[in-house]
Amino acid sequence: MTRRTDSHPDLSDPRVGAPFFSTWCVGTGLRQRQTVEAVAGAWERRPWPADDLLGHHLYTGHDTSTVLHYSQWVSEQAYEAFAKTRRQELVDEIDTAVPGIERLGPGRYGHYRSGGLTDRGGRGGRVPGCVVIVDVEFEGPDPDRQRAWVDAVFEALENEPAPHPGGIAAHFHLSTDGTRVLNYAEWDSPQSHIEALAAPGAGIGSATAQWQRVQTWPGLKSTTVSRYDHALGLVPS
Repeated sequence: MTRRTDSHPDLSDPRVGAPFFSTWCVGTGLRQRQTVEAVAGAWERRPWPADDLLGHHLYTGHDTSTVLHYSQWVSEQAYEAFAKTRRQELVDEIDTAVPGIERLGPGRYGHYRSGGLTDRGGRGGRVPGCVVIVDVEFEGPDPDRQRAWVDAVFEALENEPAPHPGGIAAHFHLSTDGTRVLNYAEWDSPQSHIEALAAPGAGIGSATAQWQRVQTWPGLKSTTVSRYDHALGLVPS
């Protein structure tokens, strides 16, 4: 069966071979809450969808109009089997409860690197109070460029002279089509992230040569930053 949890997922879990991210545009804060409850109800009324699904988590956007989904699958093949046999009945029930949802995705990714933003480690027992999704798009597919850019970000983090104490961890994922990088960053609060963005420099980093290299990487097309709250975790009971 399915049970709810308030615990945040472990994004560096080595069992996760196919992480999926998707965004639903629902329009208002009220519809965000209705969507979360509709998803929870639809899942709880059914057996857990697959042994190879480790968890499914929902996040409400601070824009009050989006809901982010993050699913931890062991493999893409396991997801495809679910999509063919079980997904549509869930979608139909949710759409009946909250009509007019616009779905973007799912985006297919692979986890590449994780690390602490301030202590060079993991969460260290700290509970995220805000999740920041940084969606980076490049001009055309290039897996080598994806990895090199993330490695450059870690070099900049390691040489950051004034790391904000509110940063907890960053988890970088590479899209399987070679065009995007998604950073799932954990912060202790939204205010900490806002303060970090307002500090000198572009983005959360200081005005160092390493951060300038990251921000002017050849082929970098766009960067979108969105803040979310963890609203619901669904895991097997």
